[in-house]
Amino acid sequence: MACTSTRPSPGLCLGAPGPAEPDAASPASANEQALAEENARLRKVCAALIERVESSGVAGGAPYAAFEHAVLLAEQVRERTETLHRTLDELSQVNAELGSVNAKLREEITVRGETERRLRDAKAEAEAANLSKTKFLAAVSHDLLQPLNAARLFTTALGDQLEDPALPAESRRLVGHIGRSLKDVETLLGTLVDISRLDAGVLKPDVAPFAATELLDALADEYRQVAAARGLTLRYVAPSAVIDSDLALLARVVRNLLSNAIRYTQRGSILLGCRRRPEGLEIVVADTGSGIEDAQRDEIFLEFRRGQAGQQQSDRGLGLGLAIVDRISGMLGHRLALASTPGRGSRFSILVPYGQRPTPASNGASEALPGVAPLAGARIWVIDNDPAICEGMQALLAGWGCDVATGHSLAALTRSGALASGADALIVDYHLDEHQPDGFEVAAMLQRRFPRLPVVVITANHDATLKALARERGYRCLLKPLKPLRLKMALLQCVSTAPSDASG
Repeated sequence: MACTSTRPSPGLCLGAPGPAEPDAASPASANEQALAEENARLRKVCAALIERVESSGVAGGAPYAAFEHAVLLAEQVRERTETLHRTLDELSQVNAELGSVNAKLREEITVRGETERRLRDAKAEAEAANLSKTKFLAAVSHDLLQPLNAARLFTTALGDQLEDPALPAESRRLVGHIGRSLKDVETLLGTLVDISRLDAGVLKPDVAPFAATELLDALADEYRQVAAARGLTLRYVAPSAVIDSDLALLARVVRNLLSNAIRYTQRGSILLGCRRRPEGLEIVVADTGSGIEDAQRDEIFLEFRRGQAGQQQSDRGLGLGLAIVDRISGMLGHRLALASTPGRGSRFSILVPYGQRPTPASNGASEALPGVAPLAGARIWVIDNDPAICEGMQALLAGWGCDVATGHSLAALTRSGALASGADALIVDYHLDEHQPDGFEVAAMLQRRFPRLPVVVITANHDATLKALARERGYRCLLKPLKPLRLKMALLQCVSTAPSDASG
């Protein structure tokens, strides 16, 4: 390596030789010359070594730069390793904390699971108790409605007798009050039974074609009197269409709509009408009452919800009428619609599909309703195991001019001698005494002797199978509590269609 010092030295020096001395042949000059040559040789050797070292480094870069880069990488690796160790320590601490939290969560999940299990058990017990209650109420509806049915028959018979203007007006007024009170009880009890049947799932539709007048004529006559008692007018136009639905359930829907319209109308009129639509017959119930605010249109279909206008002291409604309308129309698949203007009235409608029947019911029965002449002299048999029902039927039918024979069983009716003269119609209760034939079997026995005897079956059982069986056998089926007006219509149809050999 070259010496960087410029000061002369008596020793060896690899630096450049100084200026030549005057005496070139002196021994000192010879030594210096040899040293200079040696120095030059060493320079060449050093250059060669440096070149060889440089050429043996990393390809594409200087070895010193590679070394510096390696040192830098090593430092980065060391720093990142230290960071990784710190992170791992932190993660270990976090994992320990999470382990504690997870243990608490598992404990809480276990507690919640146990709580949910207890809630499910309690809910199952409550649902079982509620189902038992609803099934019980639905099952005992016959016994619940029997005395009410008898009371309605007696009251209607008494009211018919008091139509004579010569009798005291006060008596007619009192009988009217009794009839309305019984109807209120019937409405409340029928509503509760309907809700119980719906909750218990025992109310199934029995869809069949029938003339719309078969349903609406009786309802119009019934509610025309109810509306008149409150100073309202009921307008009705009889339709001519045949529709496809469950007669009893659809009657409950329209009846509830009419009751609701009368309840919330203080003055004016009620409309019961129909509109023919391409997809079915739209049955409309409109009123001139207080109307319904937009915010209340969904609320009124909830259970136990009533409008302010209907919450009067004399009004015994439970707020279930429209709830039942909504649930039954949904079960039947009939579209329910509402249009209302606050202060001007409301319009409810239900769309019922059209049906086809070879022999639609005649309107002659409804045209004859105001009088009892068509029933005068008609021979009617009544079989019911309840003596009060038999007495009530006797009084009611006798008031219509019928010749009535009653019995608590077929054997009792036979012993009375009534079978000798035959009858124009048979009214029989479906539920008779235990271990005795039911109403269908009794009717079949009598029709074997009197093949074309018209039959009206009375029952509190809303089972769709029972109603379908009655229809298959050609029986008319009326539900308890019995509506006298519907019974009169059924008997008028029986008398008008009874063949001459029905009496044997």
